[in-house]
Amino acid sequence: MEAGASAIVSLADETRFAPNGIVSRTLLRTANTRTVLFGFAAGQELTEHTSTQDALIQILTGECEFSLAGKPRLLKAGDLLHLSPNLPHAVKAVTQFSMLLTLSKAEAPAAAPRNPNLNPTNK
Repeated sequence: MEAGASAIVSLADETRFAPNGIVSRTLLRTANTRTVLFGFAAGQELTEHTSTQDALIQILTGECEFSLAGKPRLLKAGDLLHLSPNLPHAVKAVTQFSMLLTLSKAEAPAAAPRNPNLNPTNK
């Protein structure tokens, strides 16, 4: 799906699984976000890593264990998880499971309002 286009996607139909593997597919990419659909075979894992972006994870089917800064949490279908940027995390499939990951770039801080009285070239 391209940025600026509209589409309805059946996540159930689009999810793919591989025996003893992890399948990922980017569904949407814009200037500030990326949405990726994952299918994990039971026992598969992503080792601890970080992301510079905000992450929103929706567990679609099955169960997994997310380790957040070393603390394991069991998640199941219907759970929603937010990860702040730079939080160390890992994931392991307890059963075959699927998840939808949306990564969002942090917004640039708003510029401070300009005060013309502080500008030395204003006379």
